[in-house]
Amino acid sequence: MAGVTYDHVVKKFGDFTAINDLNIKIEDKEFLVLVGPSGCGKTTALRCLAGLEEVSSGNIMIGDRVVNDIAPKDRDIAMVFQSYALYPHMTVFDNMAFGLKLRHVPKDQIERRVNEAAKMLGIEALLKRKPRELSGGQRQRVAVGRAIVREPKVFLFDEPLSNLDAKLRVQTRAEISKIHNRLQTTFIYVTHDQTEAMTMATRIAVMNKGILQQLDTPQNLYDKPANLFVAGFIGSPAMNFFPMKVRKSGENLFVENETMNIKLPKEATGTYAKMVGKDVIFGIRPDDIHNPDFSPANIHGERVEATVDVTELMGNEIYVYLVSGGVNFCARVDPRSRYKIGEKVSMLFNMDNIHIFDPSVNAENPPAVR
Repeated sequence: MAGVTYDHVVKKFGDFTAINDLNIKIEDKEFLVLVGPSGCGKTTALRCLAGLEEVSSGNIMIGDRVVNDIAPKDRDIAMVFQSYALYPHMTVFDNMAFGLKLRHVPKDQIERRVNEAAKMLGIEALLKRKPRELSGGQRQRVAVGRAIVREPKVFLFDEPLSNLDAKLRVQTRAEISKIHNRLQTTFIYVTHDQTEAMTMATRIAVMNKGILQQLDTPQNLYDKPANLFVAGFIGSPAMNFFPMKVRKSGENLFVENETMNIKLPKEATGTYAKMVGKDVIFGIRPDDIHNPDFSPANIHGERVEATVDVTELMGNEIYVYLVSGGVNFCARVDPRSRYKIGEKVSMLFNMDNIHIFDPSVNAENPPAVR
């Protein structure tokens, strides 16, 4: 088993920089997820590790070995692709065994490895079938099994669940997490779906336009986003942002715009005192905006007036989309709430979990004030 290191890795396609000075140290047995929007460089980073793309500068290491000039077949990695990449004329058994046969692994070992992987994935009954006789989820299991039988140092997954329906995606991502726990090896997983990243990863690397924005645990990314991009990308529904200005009145600080005047907690006075008089972006997640009639106990709440625009009943909660001063925002409220479109309401902001960002810093990678 082995960890993986990206050491100042740059990848250019002509004048276009797909990866810009990427530095990540992935520990042995870790489940790291690279996440970001389309074109952010996450798949390119994975392909460079696999040897399918050459790095323009910097080094990639698997364990203590620099692999820049090592052929893909000699890097001791296994990759699961979005498109499954199964041979249509071969049975499931032969698809899973093909890579081992190319490496002249003894026949008894091939049978043992394939049968063990098939049992782990629950596809023992499918070994004699061909890919056309399988569902999308079964094909994906076969693709994962083909990687497992290799017993590599590192597993690479390139958006493997994108072709599955919503219910099957939930089921399969749970299975992949279980496989990681059983195999206890290094997994590197690429996705644009932040829900997949949050539910599966040991740590998440958030990328945008080839730049690593933040590398942290799922909970820290959610609670302490490093910048506006991460704050808006991680979480569903996304964090609400309000352009505001910080004002001081007596010993208290406020964030305000034309229609809102929100008092900041006294504990935050020292943190935000340097922002007095400056334009800021005030951020709060939908989870922290409540119906006052059903708000949690012991929170520091501030009321904000708004107009209901749309409601979405989700069963266990309601998404309420509101408008205040021309700014649209979303709240996740108790399902007992009864809101009507066009109704003027008072919402309770939980000020214990707010975020304030400085918009004057480069929006691609600004540091958070908090």
